[in-house]
Amino acid sequence: MNLSLKVWRQGNAQDPGHFEACEATNISHEMSFLEMLDVVNEGLILSGKDPIVFEHDCREGICGSCGFVINGRPHGAWQGTTVCQLHMRAFKDGDHLIIEPWRAAAFPVVKDLMVDRSALDRIIQAGGFIDAPTGSASDANAILVPKEKSELAFDAAACIGCGACVAACPNAAAMLFTAAKISHLGLLPQGQPRRSRRVLDMVGRMDAEGFGGCTNHGECEAACPKRIRMHFIAGMNRDLLTASLWRPRLEGPLHTLVEA
Repeated sequence: MNLSLKVWRQGNAQDPGHFEACEATNISHEMSFLEMLDVVNEGLILSGKDPIVFEHDCREGICGSCGFVINGRPHGAWQGTTVCQLHMRAFKDGDHLIIEPWRAAAFPVVKDLMVDRSALDRIIQAGGFIDAPTGSASDANAILVPKEKSELAFDAAACIGCGACVAACPNAAAMLFTAAKISHLGLLPQGQPRRSRRVLDMVGRMDAEGFGGCTNHGECEAACPKRIRMHFIAGMNRDLLTASLWRPRLEGPLHTLVEA
């Protein structure tokens, strides 16, 4: 199978960048998309050109590092699939593919298809943890968790932080990511002591990082490789409203935490 590629090439965040045409030849239908790019890079290196820079790690669809946009869709045409799990049988011989990085002000381009997604890490650092006493581990069944709550928490915890929701959103919002990280702790008994403080801190950090606001387009849910549902955003907004009403009773104003 032979494909025509138009790949975004950009030296760094200050470089204006441009699309560069290249060919992918003798590609097997059984290859993953990243394996196809490996073959293209081998050809570029042999011809004395710089290889295409893209981020990857596990190549098993669980680390979230491999994301970029293929023909206008984050992670490509297959729903519920990361780029590393997207196989070339999704395409036909002679197809033209446009490949570009996540487009968001909060995701500056490092080089080519690789972007800096550390803003998502800082959102988690702001409050994605629980308060727990030190000492020996407690028994696994010491705290009973209703089945429906544990299943919802597990659904939210499936988020791999790839950033596809941000790339798909016309506002470059990180609401689905933040809601998933808030919900998977807030739904469990262990997460209750910091529930109000957590939602204030993490949403405050999200806003400080420059992400846009949610206007319920639903593109985030459609692009998510782990099929995280939008109802977590509604739950986060409910918790945020409740926490905002109780803010005077919580330690420290929100702006001091965000600036710290």
